[in-house]
Amino acid sequence: MKKFVSMLCAFLGLFMIGFTVQPSSTAQASEKTYVIDTDVTFPPFVYANEDNKYVGIDMDLIRAIAKEEGFKIKIRPVGFNAAVQSVSSGQADGVIAGMSITDERKAKFDFSDPYYSSGIVMGVKPNGDVKSLKDLKGKKVAVKTGTSGADYANSIKDKYGFKVVTFDDSDNMYNDVKNGNSAGCFEDSAVLAYGVKTGLGLKIATKSTNIGDYGFAVKKGHNKELMKMFNEGLAKLKKNGEYDKIIERYTGEKATHAKKEKAANSHTIIGLLKENGGVIVSGLFETIKLTVVSIICATLFGILIGFLGVVPNKIAQGVSGTVIYIFRGLPLIVLALFIYNGIPSLTGSKIPAFVAGVITLMLNEGAYIAAFVKGGIEAVDSGQMEAARSLGLPFGKAMRKVVLPQGIKIMIPSFINQFIITLKDTSILSVIGLLELTQTGKIIIARNLEGFRVWTIVAVIYLVLITVLTLLSKWVERRIKD
Repeated sequence: MKKFVSMLCAFLGLFMIGFTVQPSSTAQASEKTYVIDTDVTFPPFVYANEDNKYVGIDMDLIRAIAKEEGFKIKIRPVGFNAAVQSVSSGQADGVIAGMSITDERKAKFDFSDPYYSSGIVMGVKPNGDVKSLKDLKGKKVAVKTGTSGADYANSIKDKYGFKVVTFDDSDNMYNDVKNGNSAGCFEDSAVLAYGVKTGLGLKIATKSTNIGDYGFAVKKGHNKELMKMFNEGLAKLKKNGEYDKIIERYTGEKATHAKKEKAANSHTIIGLLKENGGVIVSGLFETIKLTVVSIICATLFGILIGFLGVVPNKIAQGVSGTVIYIFRGLPLIVLALFIYNGIPSLTGSKIPAFVAGVITLMLNEGAYIAAFVKGGIEAVDSGQMEAARSLGLPFGKAMRKVVLPQGIKIMIPSFINQFIITLKDTSILSVIGLLELTQTGKIIIARNLEGFRVWTIVAVIYLVLITVLTLLSKWVERRIKD
């Protein structure tokens, strides 16, 4: 039995190492292609167009510089917070996402020469009561996590007597103001001005303040060659006029007018589906793939840990109880960020977002599966095992032939429920930039600001998936019980 337990523990260790450590040959093969992380909801600097191609000032700029300087890039639309953390942990080589150059950020990042200047303004409802900062006393204002607008709001909240409400993306921040929950929001002047021109439904109530520069950033002390190429390429684009063309392409009157007209024609659910059908299908496929792979891995992991909890060995039982306690207790979002950003910071090895997502769900959902596998086996009358052993059956055979067939019938309902939970939990993994269904919805909303309709579409798709999974699981349950 001790040998069996040792083999199980060794298998588990090798399984985890194989998932978390990436071969060095892979890194060497792609060392000339730089991974650049960016935001997904920051027009006109970064957003996805109708073809799901990431465009905007930042995107055109980095692509033009890469072409000018002769290097390749891989763009990952992970969101501002995830982008900053990915660069800090070494998961990405650089970040370009309308990132303001500040003294605080200079402590952790090396910045390029400035490529754009912008200030902070306050957005309010066009016909609301708030006309200036003095009208905010006793009210709430909305900000976006990690932005200069959030820093500015927190620096003046005591002076003007308002409370700050924080959101992860621009759409929810804007909607909180439009719905009347917040009196205003603080945003970069260039971004809010673009939104107002393209039909956002807010107006700018203050003059631009805290003027700052945007810069391309890399981890401090790293990727010096990339930074040098960016600065040299930027200087060339400004000299040959390409830089001015890029700015005009997204901020000029012609561009904003066309964007407003296009948005007006896609404000119905049918229009949104026609315009974004391919993108939604892609996100749906990623969700299904992530769910299937994670369910398989979580089931294997859970069964293994669950069995360790019932074998007659105190060490094995201790390992099982500890694993279940840790991974059931950790919030899923914390576990995802730890695996995707924390582990690479310690090991120096990159973990692909999909692999990090699968590991996260495997550990979290697997811990729950282990708990009900252990509980299901223990729920079988102990006399069954005693009777089998008294007949001369070894522990393993008694478990397989006598206890498990009874325990499985007890576990089935819990398995079904856990499969559905795994599907829903994939949405949390948008925090590490996986382009599953939820992240796809955010990207679409960043382009057209139709939050209610887009989330309605996403919600219906999830309900259909859950219904199909439930029916399939119940069919399996009936077959097993028969």
